[in-house]
Amino acid sequence: MDQNKSKIITIGYLVLMVIIIIVLNSGGGGDHSVATHDSSSDVSAHKEAVEPEVKPSEFEALNKALEQIALKESGEAEAVEGEKKSVNPLADKIAPDAALLKLKEGNIRFAKGESTHPNLDPERRLLAATENQNAHAFATVLSCSDSRVPVEAIFDAGVMDIFTIRVAGNVCDTDEIGSIEYGAAHVLTPVVVVLGHTQCGAVTAVTHSLQGHGGHELEENIPPLIDNVEPAVKKAIEFHPEIQGDDIIPIAIEQNVWTAIEDLLTKSPAVREYVINGYIKLVGAIYDIGTGNIDWLSEQKVLEILSNIQASPNSDAPAVKAEESDGSKDAEATEEAAAKEEAAAPPAEEQSDEPAVEEAQEQDSQEDKAEEESAPQEEPAEEEPAVDKA
Repeated sequence: MDQNKSKIITIGYLVLMVIIIIVLNSGGGGDHSVATHDSSSDVSAHKEAVEPEVKPSEFEALNKALEQIALKESGEAEAVEGEKKSVNPLADKIAPDAALLKLKEGNIRFAKGESTHPNLDPERRLLAATENQNAHAFATVLSCSDSRVPVEAIFDAGVMDIFTIRVAGNVCDTDEIGSIEYGAAHVLTPVVVVLGHTQCGAVTAVTHSLQGHGGHELEENIPPLIDNVEPAVKKAIEFHPEIQGDDIIPIAIEQNVWTAIEDLLTKSPAVREYVINGYIKLVGAIYDIGTGNIDWLSEQKVLEILSNIQASPNSDAPAVKAEESDGSKDAEATEEAAAKEEAAAPPAEEQSDEPAVEEAQEQDSQEDKAEEESAPQEEPAEEEPAVDKA
């Protein structure tokens, strides 16, 4: 009986303990959830009080600003800026190949007598008065002043189509190079043409002069104008010694185009950069004044000339080359320097000869003494025959 009673008490005690544990666990969970809720509410309230609300647009602007700061600190900002500077300024114009094609097609129409004479109407003239030419011009052409080479006509072009530079012998000197730079960098023409022509009077005159039958004397300012032609003619004669007389003139005319292109690329860093980057296309051509056709010269030859200039140690010193090309000024400077050297030379020679003169005088005096010492011994022998003869 006592044992049963003890068992009942023990079981009751265990049941009571389980009930207490269950109540405690359920109460703790409720308190925890409330505490958690209260904690999250407190955090939200703290954020709203301390951190201001940031709009999405402001957040993006802030991110961009931070990115720019990071770029500058890492040195990448300079690289990005360099890329911006190298952007093609002619990107909005037609491509160089397309511009060249327009010139070729226009010349074909002209040579066939099928010119359309575009952009010559009053509307185009009004447009020229109201808009910048760089929105329309697609080519820069360096040509000879010869009246037989009307540039716009032979390309069947009109107003605001071609930026034209004309000079006797289509040479590339300072004025012409500056004009071409303006055409490429400001008028934004994607193609530059150096255009020679058959029967060129400038090349013919220089050729005859070098061959020794130049005809009448040229006026004072013409020789400096066409002095760039002379190297071209000399090269033609040097490369083709088998060709004599006027037969060398067509070869010299083509060589004169290459010389002009070489002068342009040598003395114009801007044009070099544009050609290297593909912003513009530089080509040479020969216009036949009899047929009206244009012979387009090798584009590969232009790249070869450019490559040789880049390989030259003096390629970055255009000023020195320009001064060297001014033959008249260099000759005068050389003559003046030579005159100064000759004027200063005599005193230096006299000073340098003084020791030699003194040595010579000493030698002469020593010889005289030797003769005087030997004279008394020799004189009696010379006088005795004289006495005998008497």
